[in-house]
Amino acid sequence: MSPSIKQLKYLCAVAEHKHFTKAADACFVTQSTLSAAIAELESQLDAKVFERNKKSVLITPLGEKLLKQARVILGDVEDFVALAKAHAEPLSGDLRLGVIPTIGPFLLPPMLTSLRRNFPKLKLFLKEEMSAQLERQLQQGQLDLIILALPYALPDMEVISLCKDEFLLCLPPGHAFEKLKQVEQGQLRGESLLLLEEGHCLRDHALEACQLKAAATDIVYQGNSLHTLVQMVANGLGLTLLPAMSVAADVLGDTHLSIKHFSNENVDREIGMAWRKTDPRRDDYLLLAEHIKAHLAATAKTESSEAAVKKAAAKTAVKKKALANKALAKKGL
Repeated sequence: MSPSIKQLKYLCAVAEHKHFTKAADACFVTQSTLSAAIAELESQLDAKVFERNKKSVLITPLGEKLLKQARVILGDVEDFVALAKAHAEPLSGDLRLGVIPTIGPFLLPPMLTSLRRNFPKLKLFLKEEMSAQLERQLQQGQLDLIILALPYALPDMEVISLCKDEFLLCLPPGHAFEKLKQVEQGQLRGESLLLLEEGHCLRDHALEACQLKAAATDIVYQGNSLHTLVQMVANGLGLTLLPAMSVAADVLGDTHLSIKHFSNENVDREIGMAWRKTDPRRDDYLLLAEHIKAHLAATAKTESSEAAVKKAAAKTAVKKKALANKALAKKGL
């Protein structure tokens, strides 16, 4: 008897969560149901997939090979279903899109309105995760396509570029760089740098774009969101690198922090979209990519990264003037 699709889903869930109860919760079944299905799977295969003890669940070397194949099979099953949907109206029906946290909040909200207007029959389900989780979920068919920062290894996926996203330098109040029109990459060496924690690809992309190694800088804080990093900069703990799309989306809020361009070229990251090469809805994904590119182009006309920098500078000037007026008022002038 061959393993069922459900058993393969349970296998992937246990491998991901390393815990039977958590895996059962993720699959919306009881632990006993999931455990019985895994035990039956191991019996059918006449092989141990997991090592179990009271403290942890480990996957065996053979289990790792079976897991890789299970993810491919689950992806193929989703492609089988998608083949029927491919005959429907373009960009209609359910679409499961995954996006990383340093792109989703800044790209998607303003785009969703036009997407709904142009494709009213599209039902979009959004998932925000880090790149590794998105790649795994895409591979095993839990997502249809993903948007993330490149380069990122995506075997068996078709990848296209959507845009370049410039890195901007965010300065704490009173920093020496405030007097500069632009900053060179080399000037960051030895500076107190605030970065996202390990696992966020933005961290590595920012260091690579600035031609820096972690050892060459004083990484004083590792945050879990761009908004957190901005608040740390506002409190004078150091400086950070922000994607231009986040600055244009007002990630600075009312902090009045200074933003500087780099004088060097190619201090940026590439934003891309990926899907399984076997997915028959390729034409739909290309259509969505063109819609996103058109939206980004229209947005660029209304507020470029240069305009965003000027806007931030204007806010800073207003704050300084207000503080100066307050000081004069205290002196009775």
